[in-house]
Amino acid sequence: MAGGLKDDDTEEFKGLRITSLDDESDEEEEQKEQEIVIDEDDEEEEDEEARNSVVLGFVKKPKKARSLLRHFFPSKAGGVPAWLDPENLPSGRSCFCDICDEPLQFVLQVYAPEEKQSAFHRTLFVFMCTSMVCLRRDQHEQWKCHQDKPSRSVKVFRCQLPRDNPFYSSEPPKKDSTDLPLKAGAALCNWCGSWKGIKRCTGCRRALYCSEKHWVKHSRTGHEHDCQRLRISSQLADSSSDETTPAVLLKVASNNVWPEYKIIQESESSYETDMPDDTVCTNSLVSSNRKDDALMSIAENFEGDDDRKSWASFHERIALAPEQVLRYCRIPGAKPLWPVSSGRPSKADIPKCSYCAGPLCFEFQIMPQLLFYFNVKNDVDSLDWATIAVYTCEASCDASVAYKEEFAWVQLS
Repeated sequence: MAGGLKDDDTEEFKGLRITSLDDESDEEEEQKEQEIVIDEDDEEEEDEEARNSVVLGFVKKPKKARSLLRHFFPSKAGGVPAWLDPENLPSGRSCFCDICDEPLQFVLQVYAPEEKQSAFHRTLFVFMCTSMVCLRRDQHEQWKCHQDKPSRSVKVFRCQLPRDNPFYSSEPPKKDSTDLPLKAGAALCNWCGSWKGIKRCTGCRRALYCSEKHWVKHSRTGHEHDCQRLRISSQLADSSSDETTPAVLLKVASNNVWPEYKIIQESESSYETDMPDDTVCTNSLVSSNRKDDALMSIAENFEGDDDRKSWASFHERIALAPEQVLRYCRIPGAKPLWPVSSGRPSKADIPKCSYCAGPLCFEFQIMPQLLFYFNVKNDVDSLDWATIAVYTCEASCDASVAYKEEFAWVQLS
């Protein structure tokens, strides 16, 4: 935490953080680092420390939708992104699937500040293409990270701000209707609500779109009927030069946006080591009405004993908290919980930071249970993954670009 803060302010901001590691002092952090010996003989001990530091993410419907607005620094899944820097959004090819050229859909964001002045506020955003064809291609493309620029369908962006910035108050949010950001953000696409609106409807001159594809989709689903009304209001308001969006709940035209949830956190160590009763886990990844067909069929497809053992270990670990949609652990030596042993990256497969050339480290992984809450069908061509592991710059480097693209490793089931 940045120096010179009042204790009560510090505690208010700490309550927003995804990981309990922020509660530790610099001295405790240094002591932990000294205890971690980089000897292969101590690998199990290091893994145990990482295991005890895992924070699990669960989704729940927010009591008030406005609690997920950007000036409350939320961790959330589905809906539309609550951009941290609301003006300088990712642009160009960053917004699109490199394989099919469709605009990417928002998956989730994690608010995870760090103990450095420039990252007082820090959020990771995950987007992906909803095509399973593209995700399968993505799994092969990720191996090309050292050879050439791979074509990806899953993209992660890191944005960070100091405490004193042009968008938010330096004081903790009050979390009521009086709270407002200091500035409005860039106008967003009327169809998806995610990306900056760079194309204007030629009819009403009011509706904005991130791409021609979303303009066409909106036109085909009824926007033409609103054009005349909007054209009149546009002439009266003369707001064609206003390219900002206030901090309000954004209503998007697309009905394909995933349901919106708040992500809440709990330490994995708080769960008992006993296996839970299947009858309790009605919404879980291993619910009794699905495990025999789905999970067993996956296990039967594994080519070797290592994959079967890995899947059994994975299954046993997540069964302690089967509704988890996210696993977060950003300490030295932290590793993802891999469902299968094949297809895992080695250290050499993880690229360097594109901005400072420093190492990337594991930060969190997205679990397949999220698909259940997104109401994704369990069909052959439906979106599916075993896990998506996110690696970020170890130094959380500062760069001129507001949203720095990080690295995701996809493992399919």
